[in-house]
Amino acid sequence: MSDLSQPRLSPGDESEGKPAALVAWGLYILSIPSANVLVLVGLVLAYAARGTATGLARQHIDAQIALFWSVFWWTIALWVLIAISAVASIVLIGIPFLLLFGLLWFLLSVWFTVKSVLGILNLVADRPA
Repeated sequence: MSDLSQPRLSPGDESEGKPAALVAWGLYILSIPSANVLVLVGLVLAYAARGTATGLARQHIDAQIALFWSVFWWTIALWVLIAISAVASIVLIGIPFLLLFGLLWFLLSVWFTVKSVLGILNLVADRPA
């Protein structure tokens, strides 16, 4: 009997799960132009393809899911800081912090996109021997 909570890293068809991983990375790349809507579609696709993916494709899908959740929590933290700074900007003290946290949020979004580009390039470059 197979344990469904463990990834299937056994050899199978080398392309099993790779198209889904490529599409999910591609959707992640479009995060900035789509206001992060396509990232959610990519996350759903990654979770759906996770059960059938094997080997390298499974590792990429797991990396996509981990990347999403780490960026998600950092984004939440930055939005809370932006909201606090916006309220504090009424008395002009929060304006520098508002600008700083807004810049950090933008840099986080750019980092997410760059990490997604590197992920798709890595997936395309990694070919089983």
